[in-house]
Amino acid sequence: MKPSNVLILPGWQGSGSDHWQSLWEAQYRYARVEQHDWMHPLRGDWISRLEDVVLACDGPIVLVAHSLGCILVAAWASHSQNTHRVKAALLVAPGDVEREEIRAQLYSWSPIPLQKLPFPSVLLGSHNDPYCDFERAQTLAKNWGSQFIDYGDSGHINAESGLDSWPDGHRLLHILMQQHDKA
Repeated sequence: MKPSNVLILPGWQGSGSDHWQSLWEAQYRYARVEQHDWMHPLRGDWISRLEDVVLACDGPIVLVAHSLGCILVAAWASHSQNTHRVKAALLVAPGDVEREEIRAQLYSWSPIPLQKLPFPSVLLGSHNDPYCDFERAQTLAKNWGSQFIDYGDSGHINAESGLDSWPDGHRLLHILMQQHDKA
């Protein structure tokens, strides 16, 4: 698979330079889906941008989403006619945009689409994620048809979690891609 067809989908406010997504982008030459506005994200704008990038890719695509990026995957998949181009998705620490303290800032993101994703996916959730309760992450995985991985007490599974380039996550990504190749 071409590195440019592994699409990095950061969450709200983007992923900073110490975030594993940014480190993967630099190290493996994966392609970040740049959004027009990281600070005031509108669901329709983000869906349109992801659709444009998917259509520009030649060959199968793998999505690597973090936080709001996970919600973007579900929202895009519920509208797009191009989901067949996605080989698999790694969904890390979904941000629960329906939580009261988040809903006002990300108003266009509710409700979260809950239909099964039309491609294989793995969702990692943490017991002490400040943006999504562990049980909520499990429920999202179940609804989306994602394999769920309990990632222990890892916070929001981001730079503040001390993951550096997160080799364990990259190994999971490769396992996911290989499993789909064999299917």
